[in-house]
Amino acid sequence: MTTINNSNTYQWDHILVEKDVERKTATITLDRPEKMNTLSFIARSHLNQIFAELDHDNDVSVIVIKGAGEKAFSSGGNIAEFMEQHPSVLSELHMNVAAPERSPKPVIAQLQGYTFGVGLEIAMACDFRVAADTTQLALPEINLGMIPGSGGSQRIAKIAGVGRAKDMIMRGRRIPAQEAHQWGLLTTVTSPENLKAEVDKLVADLTRLSPMTLKVLKRVLNASQDASLSMGMEIEGFAYGMLRSTEDFNEGVQSFGNKVKPNFQGK
Repeated sequence: MTTINNSNTYQWDHILVEKDVERKTATITLDRPEKMNTLSFIARSHLNQIFAELDHDNDVSVIVIKGAGEKAFSSGGNIAEFMEQHPSVLSELHMNVAAPERSPKPVIAQLQGYTFGVGLEIAMACDFRVAADTTQLALPEINLGMIPGSGGSQRIAKIAGVGRAKDMIMRGRRIPAQEAHQWGLLTTVTSPENLKAEVDKLVADLTRLSPMTLKVLKRVLNASQDASLSMGMEIEGFAYGMLRSTEDFNEGVQSFGNKVKPNFQGK
């Protein structure tokens, strides 16, 4: 496991980045357990920079993001900082938090304990959310006379429906893991002891597949969210035809015929 620092002389702000070349995986850890892994404004911009670097790292096929300790993925942002920021800055916070969604690579959120505010918004921008059954989800901004500002209300409503989003966000309600799974907000719920094994299993499932195909599929699924069914099918069909010319598709077909495991190269 290799620890990665940014290109400048300082560390990321309470964020640890490790890369496992053998497993083709990078792990981002929100590393402030004594503060329930709260995120500063600078940490949000650092997170965006980290994803930008990993997105272009050929040694990384899958990215995992988690919180340090057992009590929280992240309990949210540094509330005091909000009063110090200009409204124009606040209106653009969603751009940094959307970094996992923009990434061309599969991103897994490993959740436990409190997953509140911007912590939940980051998790909702990931492709998969694997959670311990102790996890609680909340967007409690309403209690401060504010609303979520980094995509939380929109992603919850898209996945769980407007009615459930109102029930959760307008009441500032904490949603336990099992209920969140029923709503479709979580991919998998497991025991805290089995959480890492469940994430490792998902990583193994993803890294055996073609990085090129996963990249295209993620782009198709994300791009079609706001499109009509007919437009979504056009996007899917175009991507399907494009993948016909890739080396990975040829490798997959040949391996299937020869009944051997394919060796995808992402080309």
